[in-house]
Amino acid sequence: MKQAKILTEKELKKVIDYIEAFDRYAERNKAIVLLTHYCGFRIGEIANLKVSDVANEFGEVVDVIHLTAEQTKGSRSRRVFVSKKAKAVLKKYLQSDLNVIQQSYLFQTQKSKQFHTQALITLVKRLYDRVGIVGASSHSGRRFFVTKMSNVGVSVAVIAEAVGHKHISTTQRYISVNDTLIGNAVELV
Repeated sequence: MKQAKILTEKELKKVIDYIEAFDRYAERNKAIVLLTHYCGFRIGEIANLKVSDVANEFGEVVDVIHLTAEQTKGSRSRRVFVSKKAKAVLKKYLQSDLNVIQQSYLFQTQKSKQFHTQALITLVKRLYDRVGIVGASSHSGRRFFVTKMSNVGVSVAVIAEAVGHKHISTTQRYISVNDTLIGNAVELV
């Protein structure tokens, strides 16, 4: 099976610019796309996120999101550490609509229902297609996250833990060997 394309920073910016300019649900859809890129979430995990997972009782974004076994693939609970970029995205989304904080699920359809995973897959794919990015899917953000961590020298074991992989061999398949990675490795000698 062909792997999802890893977006460049420029392509990601193009998607976000499109969402901001033309999308009726801009803050929600930006948050969905960016959380896959900034936290390495699976799209099914995003569909299952609850407001109480990402915000404390004061409405502040938490540092670590604790996913239950029911929210993840493989039925294993895991922790998702929230970067400063991801916190900013979540904060902006939560503040964009005061009704969001009162919802059960973080991301809901226009009919105030929980998104099904397949609907989110379709939504993200459509956004990539609209800006002409070929080969991208809802998994592109997760691959971006893993490869970006690898590019800065994070060990495969740490990356595997961060994305909830049981085996580092799974994580290794996500990493795209590129000039940055090779250049960084050569500089270590």
